[in-house]
Amino acid sequence: MTVFAKCHHGRLYYSTDRPERHPGLAPDLDLLSAQIEALHAVGIRTPIYLSLQVDEYAAREHPEWVAHDENLKITRWSDSAFEAAWHVLDMSSPYADYFADQLSEVLERFAPVDGIFVDMCWDQPSVSRWAVDGMRREGLDPADADQRARYAKLVARRYMARYSAMVEKTLPPDAAQGVWFNSRPKTGLSEERQFVRHTEIEGLPTGGWGYAFLPYVARYVRPLGLPTLSHTGRFHESWGDNAALKPRAALLYECSQMLSHGLTSGVGDVLHPRGAPSPAVYELIGSAYGHLERCEPFLDGGRVVSEVAVLVDPALGDNPGASGIGAVRALQQLRTQFDLLPPASDLTGYRVVVVPESTRVDDALAVRLQHYREGGGAVLLTGPALLKNGTEPALPDLPVEGLAPAPAGESFLACEGVPGVPADFPVISYGSRLTARAAEGAEVLARVVAPYFPRSWDRFCGHSYTPPADLTEEVAVAVGGGVAAVTVPLLAEFHEHGLEAYRHLLGAALDRLLPDPLVRAGGPVHLETTVMRTTTGTAVHLISFVPSRETPTLDLVHDPFPLVDVPVALRLDSAPRSVRLQPTGQELPWDHDGAYLHVRVTTLDGHAMVVVDHD
Repeated sequence: MTVFAKCHHGRLYYSTDRPERHPGLAPDLDLLSAQIEALHAVGIRTPIYLSLQVDEYAAREHPEWVAHDENLKITRWSDSAFEAAWHVLDMSSPYADYFADQLSEVLERFAPVDGIFVDMCWDQPSVSRWAVDGMRREGLDPADADQRARYAKLVARRYMARYSAMVEKTLPPDAAQGVWFNSRPKTGLSEERQFVRHTEIEGLPTGGWGYAFLPYVARYVRPLGLPTLSHTGRFHESWGDNAALKPRAALLYECSQMLSHGLTSGVGDVLHPRGAPSPAVYELIGSAYGHLERCEPFLDGGRVVSEVAVLVDPALGDNPGASGIGAVRALQQLRTQFDLLPPASDLTGYRVVVVPESTRVDDALAVRLQHYREGGGAVLLTGPALLKNGTEPALPDLPVEGLAPAPAGESFLACEGVPGVPADFPVISYGSRLTARAAEGAEVLARVVAPYFPRSWDRFCGHSYTPPADLTEEVAVAVGGGVAAVTVPLLAEFHEHGLEAYRHLLGAALDRLLPDPLVRAGGPVHLETTVMRTTTGTAVHLISFVPSRETPTLDLVHDPFPLVDVPVALRLDSAPRSVRLQPTGQELPWDHDGAYLHVRVTTLDGHAMVVVDHD
């Protein structure tokens, strides 16, 4: 359980001679020590929390330490002095040493520590005198916004190195975790993992993160191989919503998602000023943790199995944009087992690589994709990813040729042999595309249909776009030789418009590249599946909840969505010893056809696991 040494107000919660000790604490009360002692007595570890860039005490006592924007305005979560809001401190100022003194005292006072959680650690550009002087020393131009951002990242990584070294000296030999720097994009972990022993994913779906956040970030963090704790909150909305509880089904959904991605589950709470935990809060948390406790014995030694790698641009951070979210949603709905990787990652072990339209294919990535192809891997490229450096084919064996930017405006897709999409009904395609012809021997899954005329201010038809007219020889989706080419921004379009034809088209292309996927499952579209290999076999997670938009900003979950007689097929070379639905223990009738294990599942609980015991 993470306990506070220092909060956003800059106040300290332990016995100290420092003036920032919380004035509301009784003189003889060492709150943090008492919490640690009580939790250790029942075998619970106690990582210690300190707020970094948000510190109201320091901001008031040293306003010169507050970060400033290019207009010399102080950095604050509100433009008004008369609205409650946090100030943001400048880590190039003497505040960095001030925090180091606080951290040093905590480490000396409580060593050996179970871990340190440093919060509010984003890259914060500033034009304070310390920041400007620092940029000049580094040869950077303070007047350039990009170089200010570059310096902010440099400052962050320097304080991470400094504080990490301080923490490492105070850890016990069997430390489960060291220091964690929160509020940083997980896509930077490939470079920043040197400062940490583990990863934490903060994501409150109703607190601004949304229900698409964890499925994206978890799949990026998993391949790094670091122990990972993910946490949501018990709040109806976000941090600070202390007098409102999340629906029970929502917390079960969020914790089950974490479990299915191989993450340790955490639930955030804020202690009431009276200092007593709320029974209602911990009964709610206990209801979800009780389910996890019943599931965990069947996941001993479990690791998530993925066979598709989606290459994403780390510069997008934890907000991957339309194509990233579109890829996650579409592949989840297709039951594809996939990870998200930076372009420089090792692709060994993946059967298919997907390059979304937002990932730039440069010379280095083109070479790596070609080596991957030569090793027998399949590749799917969408939109601009078909062109290396935006000018020439990304691979020499593309199933299309004559790639070039198409004129602006809508077009339509006439699908051929795509289950679920009528061949005689052209489907709208929004946004820019590339023109292309089918290469010899390629299988065409979709051709371009042109509108009667381009829509313009002085010539238009209908509310949205001109109707489709004639089929062209232009290709939108083609497959051949283990490569799929998609000339339209299919993944971004799926996120922005949700047209199921786009998912069917992507699925048809993947079926050509991966005809024997690890798992197949029927049931409702929203069903989420992940596969884990355990010490005794395989577990297939089935998660069925439906968030619904019930306020202008909140997607809420009130009930699990029942699964009734849902067919599930797992690729398995030999017949299993047993198949059960866990954690209920129900034995499932099964059939093995030599390649796949087939079962049918009914569950009303929102999360269940098909646990297969096999060699």
